[in-house]
Order: sequence, then structure tokens, then C-alpha cells
Amino acid sequence: MTASLRDIRVYTTFPHACSYLAEQEATTLFIDPRQAISIDLYTQLSIMGFRRSGDHLYRPHCSRCNACVPSRVRVDGFSRSRSQNRVWNRNQDLRVVEANTIDDDEAYQLYHRYIEGRHADGDMYPPDRDQYRSFLNNGLQCTRYFRFYEGESLVGVVVADQMLDGLSAIYTFYDPRAEKRSLGTYAVLYQIHLMQEAGLDYVYLGYWIQNSHKMNYKSRFRPLELLQNGSWQPREALPPGGDVSHGVPLRFVDNPG
Repeated sequence: MTASLRDIRVYTTFPHACSYLAEQEATTLFIDPRQAISIDLYTQLSIMGFRRSGDHLYRPHCSRCNACVPSRVRVDGFSRSRSQNRVWNRNQDLRVVEANTIDDDEAYQLYHRYIEGRHADGDMYPPDRDQYRSFLNNGLQCTRYFRFYEGESLVGVVVADQMLDGLSAIYTFYDPRAEKRSLGTYAVLYQIHLMQEAGLDYVYLGYWIQNSHKMNYKSRFRPLELLQNGSWQPREALPPGGDVSHGVPLRFVDNPG
């Protein structure tokens, strides 16, 4: 597996405004979109800190900032805190349905309300059906869609990729009117529960950013591991900051036209 990783071609974007830290410029590293991605390779790339957005696998590659740190929960050591137990118990009345797609009006209308209500200042505003399809598609044929129903009403959707060692939490959206349910927290707890039942190791939560309030929720799921200096380490054992490096040489092709 390592030998094949050495041959993967990657591209970097031009510097652009960072979505999380207003004062920073970001550069993103993308796997060549022509590269065939198996579940085995996808798992290895996730271990190296890559994430999926639509058809693209990427990771930050910023020259002046290393604030985006890949994070994952080790599920065999996880136990819910008191507040998380309250969230878990509060949502046991929900009916969970695993679906093959979310390309339907019911799910999209929920996404539309979520973006309008919670992320009107973000990159995905205003909500758009084509962008929704592109972002949350099943491009690697490993995506699982979980719908949360309160009675007959859809109140939440979890999008996650199934990998060899666990789940990669791609995105969650929910009804902003159901604030008391804390559905964002419940969505992570549900994915951890699924992997505990499956006997797999991790739920990958994407990038933890210490100075971003949008990303700080991830530190509430313990044990949280962070990828720094080429290895996954418990967050509690690491000093703030650090070099997000992965130790596997990749072939770079900068700024494709």
C-alpha cells in the first residue's frame, strides 16, 4: 500500500481566503481527480489526513499556517459524558432510516432550512440544489445516509463514508427549530455507536482548529486523536499548534490550469 501512495499525483490550489480563520490565506492539496480510489486507498489517505468533498480528496497545505489538524475519535475508549448522555437519551424517540440517496425534495428542503438558519454567513450560502448534489454525492460508492425522523418529520441527516477502519463523518444537517435536541452532537454520538457495534476503530471528524469556534465541538468527544508530526496522538498529550505532516512523499503538480 505504501508503495502505491508514493505514486499518487496531487495538485495545489492558488492561495485563497480561509473559510475558518478570517486573517489567514489557505492553500489546498487535492488528489488527482483521475486517480482511481478504492476503499483500501481511501482508508490510507484518511489516515494521512485527507478528507472528501464531493468527488475530491483534499487536505490543507498552507505555507504560513498549520492550524487545521486532522482529528478522529477512538471509539473503543469512548464513553459519553453526562451532557452527552442527556443528548443521547433525549433523542431515543427518533426513528433512524439508512437510505441509498438524499437526492430528493424532503432531504434537500431540510438542508435548505439548515443553511438558511445556521450558516447564512458561510461558503454554502445561499443553498443550491446542484451544489448540494455535488457536495454530498456517493462518488466513491461507500457513502451511508442516515435520516432521523421525529414521527413522520425528517429532522436530521448524517452523511458518512464507510472505510475499512471506521466512518468518515462527511456532513450533518438538521432542522434548526429542533435546537433543544442538540442534533449535531447526537449525530456524532450515533456514528460512534455504530462503529462500536461494528467493532471498528474510529470516527474521523475532519479538521480540528483550536481557534475556530465552529470546530471546537470536536474536542468534546474523547479520546480524540490528532495527526501531528506524522503520527496520530491523543490530543491531551500534545502542545498547542504543531506541524501537520504525514511522512509519505507524494508527487506534486502545482496550480493546474
